Amino acid sequence: MAVPKRKTSKTRRDKRRTHDALSIPSFSTCAKCNEPVRSHHICDNCGTYNGRQILDAKE
Repeated sequence: MAVPKRKTSKTRRDKRRTHDALSIPSFSTCAKCNEPVRSHHICDNCGTYNGRQILDAKE
């Protein structure tokens, strides 16, 4: 089996993990009800997406 010859340093380990951080999801406002909505998702409040009614609105 392959075994590392030297211990991986903290710097080298952390450089490898630079892309593992989570990012905050971006929000935009719904054109119909002005509620915050995730980009490219159906509005939970009014049920519209891209100007079209997709789901029945909540009451």
